[in-house]
Amino acid sequence: MSITIFEGFGHVITEVALALLPLLILFLFFQFFILKLPIRKLMDILKGMLLTFFGLAFFLQGVHIGFLPAGEQMGMILGQFSNKWFLVPIGFIFGFVAVFAEPAVRVLNHEVEKMSGGYIPQKVLLYTLSIGVAASIALSMVRVILGISIWYFIIPCYLLAIILMYYSSATFTAVAFDSGGVTTGPMTATFLVAMFVGIATVLEGRDPLLDGFGMIALVAIAPVLSVLLLGLLYGRKEKENERAFEQGS
Repeated sequence: MSITIFEGFGHVITEVALALLPLLILFLFFQFFILKLPIRKLMDILKGMLLTFFGLAFFLQGVHIGFLPAGEQMGMILGQFSNKWFLVPIGFIFGFVAVFAEPAVRVLNHEVEKMSGGYIPQKVLLYTLSIGVAASIALSMVRVILGISIWYFIIPCYLLAIILMYYSSATFTAVAFDSGGVTTGPMTATFLVAMFVGIATVLEGRDPLLDGFGMIALVAIAPVLSVLLLGLLYGRKEKENERAFEQGS
């Protein structure tokens, strides 16, 4: 598989420029009429936007020439295994590692720990999200192997999330639904999607369009459920501490 590193890079640069241009125009409008920041601060912000531009361009180029082809090739190889159920633990490992390495997840965990005053530690939330997404990837593997419709997974999961909302605290509910969007970041939405499409391509009787997609939907709801369950555990622990305090006093 021959790959040219900068093949199609001009098109990627154009797409990134068109995506960031409205933000730049909006910022300059506020700068001239409302903010009126000092020149030094303005230059720092413009430098940051420039770095963002090149960062997005190089990242998307890497996705096109690296993540997508590698994920699809790995999926096609994995889909040819004689024991298809071996894909379930492999999916669990990939899901755990993908979230564990997701930069946006680290940022969310840091902010949650800071705003909660250490009440919700970074590591606890990180492992909760990683295990939740890992389980959803493993479940997605089962769906692809058996060819089950995604409706049988999505509807019960969202109904369960609605039920858990009533028993979890408002803090954990807010964090839970933000976690659902954060975990579907570049690691999951590029490498794992391509891998699932590759698996569905080689599996007999599977349609890559019907069975290869839908994994992101499960990944989005898995952190919601896992964080809400974590909230239930925290609530139970708080009640036990309150009872212990009352008995001690």
